[in-house]
Amino acid sequence: MQYRTLGRTGIKVSPYCLGAMMFGGIGNADHGDCIRMIHKALDAGINFIDTADFYSRGESEEILGEALKGRWQNVVLTTKGHLPMGDDPNQQGNSRRWLTRAVEDSLRRLQTDAIDLYMVHRPAPDTDIEETLSVLTDLMRDGKIRAIGSSTFPASQIVEAQWVAERRGLARFRAEQPSYSILNRGIEREVLPACEQYGMGVMVWSPLAMGMLTGRYSKGHEVESRRVRVNPGYMTDDAKLAAVEQLIPVAEAAGLSLTHMAMAFAIAHPGVTAATLGPRTMQQLDDLLAGAEVVLDDETLDRIDAIVAPGTDVGPLHAPYMPPPLSEASLRRRPPALRSAA
Repeated sequence: MQYRTLGRTGIKVSPYCLGAMMFGGIGNADHGDCIRMIHKALDAGINFIDTADFYSRGESEEILGEALKGRWQNVVLTTKGHLPMGDDPNQQGNSRRWLTRAVEDSLRRLQTDAIDLYMVHRPAPDTDIEETLSVLTDLMRDGKIRAIGSSTFPASQIVEAQWVAERRGLARFRAEQPSYSILNRGIEREVLPACEQYGMGVMVWSPLAMGMLTGRYSKGHEVESRRVRVNPGYMTDDAKLAAVEQLIPVAEAAGLSLTHMAMAFAIAHPGVTAATLGPRTMQQLDDLLAGAEVVLDDETLDRIDAIVAPGTDVGPLHAPYMPPPLSEASLRRRPPALRSAA
């Protein structure tokens, strides 16, 4: 396994990051099996692991806490906070009140005294970014966090966070975690250039486009899966399925599986530090690890570009983050009495 520097932190991480979202009740409830998968990934040279408090309501972090006993010195761990962890409206978000507690809870579940990279899981329009950066700075000074980052932030908010950090003398985001795959290349337009401008590492999630790039989903072929039930519009979108049909012969011509081509594509971009694997089973992990040495030549990348143009998204996004005006009609419409020009 080769290693890359995470932005300008000096921290070396593997180009494959083991995502732990499927460890626990949401995916694989067998803790022993999950622990074996974690150990196999570490033995294969992966030193980068990503989780979040929200994954199975803390169960993923608890599994990692057990799995990493005696191995913490060889692991760069990321966890995240923001998403709801209870019915109380203050058990979520990016406030000082909540993030202070969220970090303490994550440390307890992980059974460690410091988190290598703590990320804000989503933007919070109701909270000043200065409030968020301030509490994270204090947690860094307390030795509970070593570096901080954002997840699924629009480019404008990435830039704003950098400006606020500089002007207020606060710690700045050192990494961003956006969605990125052959089918969803929108971050190539602004997010990746912004991250490169500020020396931020980028660890992308969903490089297989929620499983669309495994080749399992095709036109006229119904697949019964949890992903289809949760995201039917995304998994059955005609434009995405048509693109996948065109990508399959590209992978075959390169002598690769579609999965391996998709993973290799994600880590080939110079702005991407690592791509997150999200296995639920040992078989899935084995298949992903088998593609670690794949290198895509320029001809293959050119053929991919011809199918999905750089900087574009195919079909609907799976709504990683929706700014409030896009989801709430009242925020993009003036009162009726003020809508006319005269």
